[in-house]
Amino acid sequence: MAAASPVTFDDVRDAAARLKGIAHRTPVLTSRTLDALVGAEVFIKCENFQRIGAFKIRGAYNAAAQLSPEQLAKGIAAYSSGNHAQATALAARELGTSAVILMPEDAPRSKMAATAGYGAEIVTYDRYTQDRTALGEALAEDRGLALIPPYDHPHVIAGQGTAALELLEDTGELDALVVPVGGGGLIAGSATTAKALHPGIRMIGVEPEAGDDTKRSLESGERVTIPVPRTIADGQAISTPGEITFDINRRLVDAVTLVSDEEIVQAMRFAFERLKIVLEPSGATGLAALLSARVDNLPRRIGVIASGGNIDTERFTALISG
Repeated sequence: MAAASPVTFDDVRDAAARLKGIAHRTPVLTSRTLDALVGAEVFIKCENFQRIGAFKIRGAYNAAAQLSPEQLAKGIAAYSSGNHAQATALAARELGTSAVILMPEDAPRSKMAATAGYGAEIVTYDRYTQDRTALGEALAEDRGLALIPPYDHPHVIAGQGTAALELLEDTGELDALVVPVGGGGLIAGSATTAKALHPGIRMIGVEPEAGDDTKRSLESGERVTIPVPRTIADGQAISTPGEITFDINRRLVDAVTLVSDEEIVQAMRFAFERLKIVLEPSGATGLAALLSARVDNLPRRIGVIASGGNIDTERFTALISG
């Protein structure tokens, strides 16, 4: 008998109710130009317009809101390269508590500044030589804080699944859903939602070529660890999938495809010039997979989650004009 999933569609629906009035219901964008280039009808869920500029507020708030009053009084902690950091800081502010965030020293300055701007204390580490999970757990324990990890937590995953829930409510049935993959929380929540509503939908993950830990793990049937990736997609610079996310994704994700940094930049440029939206590298990988013909057996109606747009002007300009 198969073990029960740690995250159910009911959990996602409960998260949607909890997030009402907290997370934005982001728009779904279509483009005839994009459809013609891709050869399919494409629906883009614009999480770059979400609070904090990315989907992460969904999971962070859903998890934080379920802490006990005693836990909230002590404060919360998280570790993140940027978007989950901002989301946790904002969730803490919304719930009237404090946050301490562990961030890599080379995290984008704009993401650090935004996290501090929401009132969080920032502690830094070297992502290439130190284990952020161990550091984050030790930090939370030492200070008596409730730790909200960026993806490997049932409440976080359920919250992330609300983006796909909104998309499918707005578009109706889709043949495929293309989702960026970092630690796997967004696609795990999305797959839980999409497969519950439309069992025949194809779930396609997208990773940067340098950070193919989930693709390798799904192919081997067990979690694989790679060196910390060096890619412009900093939100996807993960060395191994989460334990909970991998358990869900190996059951529900149909394929993971890879895109190069150059293909990501081309997608960012297309989004800016033709769609009139700004995407950060990690937020553009799903679009990059479509524009670069990385999806096999292209279906007729495709959803893609543009997961975030947190990038400062200087870096954005340097990337798209390079």
